[in-house]
Amino acid sequence: MSEPWRTVLTLLVGAVTGVLSGMFGVGGAVVSTPAIRVLGVNAIDAVGTTLPSILPSAISGTLRYARSGLIRPRVVLLTSLTGVATAVLGSLASHRVPGHGHLLMVATATIIGFTAWRMARTTAQPDEAIDEAEPETLETLVHLDDGRTVVVMQPAATRPRWWRFALTGVGAGALSGLLGIGGGTVMVPAFSEWIGMPIKEAVATSLACVGVLAVPSTITHAFLGDINWAYAIPLSIGVIPGARLGAVLAIRSSDRTLRLSVAVLLGLLAVIYAAGELAAL
Repeated sequence: MSEPWRTVLTLLVGAVTGVLSGMFGVGGAVVSTPAIRVLGVNAIDAVGTTLPSILPSAISGTLRYARSGLIRPRVVLLTSLTGVATAVLGSLASHRVPGHGHLLMVATATIIGFTAWRMARTTAQPDEAIDEAEPETLETLVHLDDGRTVVVMQPAATRPRWWRFALTGVGAGALSGLLGIGGGTVMVPAFSEWIGMPIKEAVATSLACVGVLAVPSTITHAFLGDINWAYAIPLSIGVIPGARLGAVLAIRSSDRTLRLSVAVLLGLLAVIYAAGELAAL
């Protein structure tokens, strides 16, 4: 394949991954990593080459979500504090995984498959259930100035759950550094299903965290020489309009149809890609 065509295709891959990033808060590298492998990047470099494109993608999508008030800054801070450290550790560990990078790519395919399963499972739940579900409540004692004590019922979701955000950051940061996929495949389901955030806030907040975690991972992989800039630069350019478009689609559209279509696409990609990497081993 000629160099100009490879650049054009890499730009298109960047645009598509940017849309997925903006729509689902997953970083988009679950698609760009296997795609640049097909375009000629070796297995170990494919992990690092997608990372520089995650930051502009995350910034583009996050700015659009912020305009709609869907970002939770406290969650971003708590999750990123632990995630940054494990992102560096995951990046350093990537060279110690046996299989010359092929096992990392198999792991990436596994993550893609998990993301597809999660999206398909979510489509089975009515959209209204997210908005109309009664929140769990807890009793809180409030002492008034006149000496009385009253019981106030408050949603349980208002309780601080810093340790859950910290654990989510640990897992997301490790995946960001080790597999170069941004960590959103951990954060979106953790925020929405484990912590109980509304799905659009979970996607938007995850995307903001993805951008933070991509910085230490990118720097570490650059020092390790794992980034092929001939692919990384076109990817980084293509994701910017794609992520903004994806965020707009997520804000304006119902989640169910979008999730199902992407779940099918990612599921097929995971099976085909994992088979190819296992054969290469």
